[in-house]
Amino acid sequence: MDGQTRSNINIGAEVDIVLKKDQRSGALTRGKVKDILTKSPNHPHGIKVRLEDGQVGRVKQIHP
Repeated sequence: MDGQTRSNINIGAEVDIVLKKDQRSGALTRGKVKDILTKSPNHPHGIKVRLEDGQVGRVKQIHP
């Protein structure tokens, strides 16, 4: 599932995000969603979330 639609993402979901510092390389960071930061229903670069460990980035992949 892609991370561009806010309704696809739930608190506690396991996701891969791209951190701001990794935008050039595209390196992914995996974690569980603590907060959904993007207010709009869609975002072309991915919904911005905060993981349980405090890292913030845009969702690229949602894991079942």
